[in-house]
Amino acid sequence: MNHLSLGLEKRDRVNNAFGGGLPEGSLVLVEGGTGAGKSVLASRVVYGLCEEGTTVGAVSTALSVGEYVRQMHSLSYGVVDHLLEDRLRYFRARVDGDQRLLDRFLRPSPLWDRAAVVADGFGTLCRNDPELGPVLGTDDADLAMERVVSRLEPALAADTVVVLTVDPATVGDRALGPLRSAADVLLEVQTEVVGQSVRRSAVVRRFAGMKSPVDDTISFSVQQGRGLVIESRTVA
Repeated sequence: MNHLSLGLEKRDRVNNAFGGGLPEGSLVLVEGGTGAGKSVLASRVVYGLCEEGTTVGAVSTALSVGEYVRQMHSLSYGVVDHLLEDRLRYFRARVDGDQRLLDRFLRPSPLWDRAAVVADGFGTLCRNDPELGPVLGTDDADLAMERVVSRLEPALAADTVVVLTVDPATVGDRALGPLRSAADVLLEVQTEVVGQSVRRSAVVRRFAGMKSPVDDTISFSVQQGRGLVIESRTVA
């Protein structure tokens, strides 16, 4: 099994904490509440992959291209060259209109002509989709999400790594069930306020096909000008 390195070995310990990379063809689900750190983790994955020469498609429901470039720059994740050289393709999915954005995201397009696709705010895409959104919170939510997962299968079978960030409060546990079951890598990002600081950690619920031992809990901080920094390690 081949793995996509998260790179930056001399800068941080992220790649080592995640066992040396993400298995090709894996579905990676990153769960966490608002402000937990899902987006910065997704940003670190995107930047590290690009730095390794891996082609990446990135989708966000929140930021324009310019805003995305500035946010990445604030973390010292410079992506301008990666965009210009087509290692990175960035797409903004605006959710303020009555559009079938989820269908557009899932259908074959240049976004999927990449070794990895990272969708930050996938739960928001689902919640604002005119077909799936009304079903969330009902008894049919799991069946509807199963159909979404089935549409990811061709990309996964082609060895594309798919990373999705989801706020559980956005879609509900019933809809999350099929995503959790299908995920090869399942991470739960948590926060804890201690005094004046916020401690963040990614709890590894599942990591199939690991290259080397993976941390059970990955504690990290977000530092201006440095990005995501691993604080400590707890390994099984």
